[in-house]
Amino acid sequence: MNIRCSNCSDYPAIAEIEKQAFGRDNEARLVELIRESDRYIPELELVAEINNAVVGHVLFSYIDLLGQENWQVLGLSPIAVRSQFQRRGIGSALIGAGLEAADVRGEAMAIVLGDPQFYSRFGFQPSVGYGVESPFPVPEEFFLLKPLKNYQELHRGKIAYPPSFNVV
Repeated sequence: MNIRCSNCSDYPAIAEIEKQAFGRDNEARLVELIRESDRYIPELELVAEINNAVVGHVLFSYIDLLGQENWQVLGLSPIAVRSQFQRRGIGSALIGAGLEAADVRGEAMAIVLGDPQFYSRFGFQPSVGYGVESPFPVPEEFFLLKPLKNYQELHRGKIAYPPSFNVV
């Protein structure tokens, strides 16, 4: 397996993977909207390849943390792997590579709405423990935060997602 930054020739395969993984077009459209926005970070859109075919995708982009000061932090969404390649560690490898790249970039934190059992293996914990609130009415154990290299205690407040996320 090879993990690398995506490029425009990967976009059709990425859209297909997102549609297959979620059973709808919303996440593929989300990826397109993020790419067209000022929240897109090309170095944090990664694909996994097997035999030169794209089989997985992850995207980290900027979302807002609104508090005494406003910060741009990372949102991990979406992550998808072709169904026939799931449960082989590809998604985990993509997330790990993305978090590593985010650390190298000097980012403060990553936020994800997801399964705490899965994401805890990467160091994600409920965001409320860090003073970060979800913008959604979800059980707090599902809105997760991973502190990165530049995390500081003053990173507190409520998360706000950009309008592109309204499609999901």
